[in-house]
Amino acid sequence: MTARTRMIAAFGLCLTATLAFAHGDVAPQPVNTDVLPDVGEEWLNENPYRSMGEEVWAKALMIGDSGYNQNCARCHGLGVVSGGLAPDLRYLEASDYGDEWFVERFQSGYTQNGITKMPAFGELLGQKAAWAIRTYIETRPEDGALDAHSDRLKAIRDELAAGNGDVPAIVEELKAISAEVATASGAPVSDSAVRRAMLLLTGDAPDKVAASEQLTIGLSAAH
Repeated sequence: MTARTRMIAAFGLCLTATLAFAHGDVAPQPVNTDVLPDVGEEWLNENPYRSMGEEVWAKALMIGDSGYNQNCARCHGLGVVSGGLAPDLRYLEASDYGDEWFVERFQSGYTQNGITKMPAFGELLGQKAAWAIRTYIETRPEDGALDAHSDRLKAIRDELAAGNGDVPAIVEELKAISAEVATASGAPVSDSAVRRAMLLLTGDAPDKVAASEQLTIGLSAAH
């Protein structure tokens, strides 16, 4: 059985905060998508936010992060790293093929032997929320994605925690490392702790402490 076949077979089990209501009937939490462009009333079969430019993509990513962690993480795991109760959605391909499976389950839910494994969320959360969550899911790094850089990232983390380091130089180094962090889905850009640390150091008020904390979280999750 191929990885794609295993993912398809597993994907129908669950997408939100319940697994056959093992955790109770948890009400879906609304996702504010006001800042995202409209995508029409008819449901699409491909993630529209991949091709709307970096600014829209980044907004979709952050909204999807919040939406996922409010509605999906209890079943599929924080950061989309499954603990084994449900499929690891990171491995759902970032392509029209993977999008079709995702949106069908999001819209319609999944029932097996008369038991609701996943409620339908299409009408409850809407299409914009669906694609924002999809954007977040598909940008998650694959297992071991930071391993090759862990020693250097620890050193950068410690420099930042101590309030030291040349911020512009660190930003450039983190940018280069971020470009090498592979996603599990095959998406070209990963939303790793390295990227988030880099963003916290970018701009007029770089936050070394917060960037250091992001790297700590990322390095901890990698193990």
